[in-house]
Amino acid sequence: MGIDDKAHLTVIHHIGAAKEGTGKVTGDEDLQREGRHEQAQAELLETGEGIEDSFAKE
Repeated sequence: MGIDDKAHLTVIHHIGAAKEGTGKVTGDEDLQREGRHEQAQAELLETGEGIEDSFAKE
């Protein structure tokens, strides 16, 4: 995984966290859900890229 990919996924994760936090403050459950979804998606992609990198190094 390149540095650009890592940075992109980190940004997506932080945007998701911001959305979740904003949703909590405003009471917007849809925004909270969207934020959690974006965070989970970024974590899943990070895991997949890590697995892919581990096989590429062998």
